[in-house]
Amino acid sequence: MEELSRLSEDVTAFSRLENRTADARVLWELGAAEDDEATAEEAAAELDGLDSEIASLEVIALLSGEFDAGPAIIEVHAGEGGTDSQDWADMLLRMYLRWGERKRFKPTLREMTPGEEAGIKSATLTIEGRNAYGLVSQERGVHRLVRISPYDAAKRRHTSFASVDVTPEVAEAEDVPVAPDDLRIDTYRSSGAGGQHVNVTDSAVRITHLPTGIVVSCQNERSQMQNRAVAMRILKSRLLARARLEQETELRALSGDKMEIGFGSQIRSYVLHPYQMVKDHRNQVETGNVQAVLDGDIDRFIQAELKRKAQLNHAAPTM
Repeated sequence: MEELSRLSEDVTAFSRLENRTADARVLWELGAAEDDEATAEEAAAELDGLDSEIASLEVIALLSGEFDAGPAIIEVHAGEGGTDSQDWADMLLRMYLRWGERKRFKPTLREMTPGEEAGIKSATLTIEGRNAYGLVSQERGVHRLVRISPYDAAKRRHTSFASVDVTPEVAEAEDVPVAPDDLRIDTYRSSGAGGQHVNVTDSAVRITHLPTGIVVSCQNERSQMQNRAVAMRILKSRLLARARLEQETELRALSGDKMEIGFGSQIRSYVLHPYQMVKDHRNQVETGNVQAVLDGDIDRFIQAELKRKAQLNHAAPTM
């Protein structure tokens, strides 16, 4: 039923584009025949709108991965640099929450560890919506910020780093076997700025998978049982993703393919001083509207990276 819904949505979008294209063609021909400048301008505006919608559908067509259509788990971690990096991690968290809202997805903050003075040390959020993982997985890597530090009394320029990891949240992860002896489960008091979802009981849950060292926390649900269920779902999704990644790595090593550096690589720079610019180092897309990007306008970078990878795959020789 989910697959049927997705296919129906795609067919509806294609039909809508067909109808809009036909209407724009009639407007254009009518304006040309009657030398009507206003009608011609209306047709041109409609064509511009069609270009944007076609570009969005082209990007969706590139999402053919096994988990691309499903929800995503995003983890943000502050790098070295103390308070500045923790503040930068908080800015990235806000950027992805805003992006999820702009896309009309459902972003949910699952866990957040505050910094000592400001910002956050780490955070985990889930984003539900069609193609959420396929899109936001392009954000995996290290993000670099250059600015005048608001925490430096001498007003010097600082460079801060934060890492972003993205994992698919998949339904089949429920079948991943996890031995109880492999888990260490700790409970603690929820922390944060307050609000109706932050209580004063020891309801937050942290699960450590001892064989792999993977740590998952959840604190924003209303009870310890709910937090534990969400944490286990995230843990199993990460274990499944880890197993798939190990398989892919082995296959690529056997075939001699060069692995693309993912998590732990610097993918994008956000410069606030001495000039304003955001530049993606993978596809060379850049913009001077830094504030819009930090408010969640990151689609241009995601689309460019998807197209770059598609071109690389198309150009790769077949065995």
